Amino acid sequence: MSSGHALLAVGGAFLAAGVLARAGARIGLPTIPLFMLAGILLGPHTPGLSLVDDPGELAVLSGLGLVFLLFYLGLEFSLDDLAKGGRKLVGAGLGYLALNIGGGLAFGFALGWGTREALVIAGVVGISSSAIVTKLLLETRRMDNPESRLIMGVIVIEDLFLALYLAILQPVLNGAEGFGPALLDFAKAFGFLLVLAALARWGGRIVSRFFGSADDELLTVCFVGVAVLGAAVADEVGVSDAIGAFMVGVMLAGSKVAPRVHRLVLPLRDAFGALFFFIFGLSIDPGEVGTVVVPVLLAVALTIVLNLAAGAFAARLHSFDREAAVTIALTVLTRGEFSLVLAALATSAGLDARIAPFVAGYVLLLAVIGPLAVTRSARLSWLLPAGTVRSG
Repeated sequence: MSSGHALLAVGGAFLAAGVLARAGARIGLPTIPLFMLAGILLGPHTPGLSLVDDPGELAVLSGLGLVFLLFYLGLEFSLDDLAKGGRKLVGAGLGYLALNIGGGLAFGFALGWGTREALVIAGVVGISSSAIVTKLLLETRRMDNPESRLIMGVIVIEDLFLALYLAILQPVLNGAEGFGPALLDFAKAFGFLLVLAALARWGGRIVSRFFGSADDELLTVCFVGVAVLGAAVADEVGVSDAIGAFMVGVMLAGSKVAPRVHRLVLPLRDAFGALFFFIFGLSIDPGEVGTVVVPVLLAVALTIVLNLAAGAFAARLHSFDREAAVTIALTVLTRGEFSLVLAALATSAGLDARIAPFVAGYVLLLAVIGPLAVTRSARLSWLLPAGTVRSG
């Protein structure tokens, strides 16, 4: 690809994603599925204009999008918020994960695509989208609602689980043969996590001093360098680059410069994150999505049922009423960035080719259903039978 063609592709990607997302925002749709849809429409598998013949030519830009998305999630992670929530919050989060991950794993095995594929599908079905959930709470002006603190606590626990899940999954995706090699790969991944976690917990002064420049330009250059380098080192030691970026974000979250980094990284997250979703869309063949319609519909139905059960469980722990339980369930219904990360990792590892179109269809459908359902949660309280949760 010539430099001129590359610039044309990147510029067209930004513009197409922005225009379509702006149109969708008018009817209350989140941006992530619309960025993906823009990629599908302008991809090589769809008739009409195609920006690139091989989405792999934009792999570096897609990788940067992944780095900034996971770095931002790590930056948002807060052990303090987790501690303040107490045992009830931890119980609600673990209950949510047990139901959704367990149900997703059972569904993955039921599909019969393979053990590694089932483990990927468990994560796809089990982890909600932090970005979309936060955005929904802000856009519906529910951030101050009593149940919203519980929702954000569940998201924090999901983020913590995300790091551990990626550490466990990476040796499996790498095709480690036998228990010994798999255990060694996991030990390396876990050791890498411990080093960065120790820096996050006790290295606040060191990190703050290293990033202590009062110049926003220099601070941006430094944290971008560390985030990308952390992802690269993680990949080199056999850990996912996604988990490397996430843990670097966690490390910076405990420093004095965290508020400034949070402000400065937002435009990078939005811009390169949009490219990540767009480029993922480029790789999707709509014809292949048609071959997995039944699994997608079954997965969506399963996710709704599991989320309602998890919402009822969380509401009972916190003595919320039925309407709050349904609101909790529907707010965390959407799937997004982490599901697409898993799909990209599965594709890179050479897993079943049906995973990518399955995830695309699943994320697109839930990203439409979720926001529309959240705005009508009060009228959908009938989804949980009376007496399912305690009132008051």
